[in-house]
Amino acid sequence: MPLRIVVDEREKNSGIPELLKNAGAVIDFAQLKVGDYVVSPETAVERKTVRDLISSIYDGRLFVQCSDLVKHYQKPLIVMQGNIAELAEIPEGVENKNIKRLAERMSLAYDALATVATEFRIPIIHTPSAAQTAQLLMTLVNKSLREGKATGPLLRKIKKENPVYMQQLSVLSSVPGVGDKLAARMLEKFHTPKRALNASAAELATIPGFGLARAERVRKILDSANTVSKVVQRTLFEQDNET
Repeated sequence: MPLRIVVDEREKNSGIPELLKNAGAVIDFAQLKVGDYVVSPETAVERKTVRDLISSIYDGRLFVQCSDLVKHYQKPLIVMQGNIAELAEIPEGVENKNIKRLAERMSLAYDALATVATEFRIPIIHTPSAAQTAQLLMTLVNKSLREGKATGPLLRKIKKENPVYMQQLSVLSSVPGVGDKLAARMLEKFHTPKRALNASAAELATIPGFGLARAERVRKILDSANTVSKVVQRTLFEQDNET
C-alpha cells in the first residue's frame, strides 16, 4: 500500500512535499481547512516554524487552530520546526526589530505551549529542520499502516466556523490568562467582544473555569493605561457599530 499524505497547498514552498516524494510518499495537495498535513483519518499535523509559532501565539491564531484540530481529529499533532533558543540569540550589532520582538515573546511562547499540551492535550514534537519534519511525517504514516488505522479517506468535509466569530475569538483569546476555551465562553455569555472586555471582575468570575482570581487579573490587565488596549477597544467599538 503506498504511503499517502494530504498536504495543504500553502506548504508547497516549505520544501517538505518534495522531501516526502523523494522518500516514496504519494502527495495529494488540497486546500486544508484544518492542519497542514493529514497522515491518517485520525491524525492531522499542524507544522509551524519557531517564528510562525510565536507569531500565531501572539495574535491568537494558535489556540483557534488547536480548537479545530481537537474538534475534527482524534490524535492531532503540532510540529515545531527550528530552534526556539535562536530567538534569544541576537547577534551583536543586529538592529532587526522583528528579531528583538520575537525574542521578547519567548516567555509568552512557553506559557502558550504549556496550554496546548495541558488543556488541549495536543502533543508538540520538535524537529530541527525540514528534512526531520519529513522523516517524522513518514514515520507517522508507517505507524498508522502497521496499526491498520490508515484505512478510509484522508480528507473529510469540514465546515469552518463563522469568520467573524473566529476573529472575535482570536481577539479575546489573545488576552493573557484567557485562552481559546474561556474566550468561547465569554462570547457565549456576553455575545460581543466589546461587552466581554467591559465586563466587571464579578461578571467574568461567573463564567465556568474563570474564577474570581483570574477575573481580577484579567480586569487589571484590561484597565491598565496603555496605547495597545485603547487601540483594541476602539477597534472593537468600530466593529460593533458596523454590525
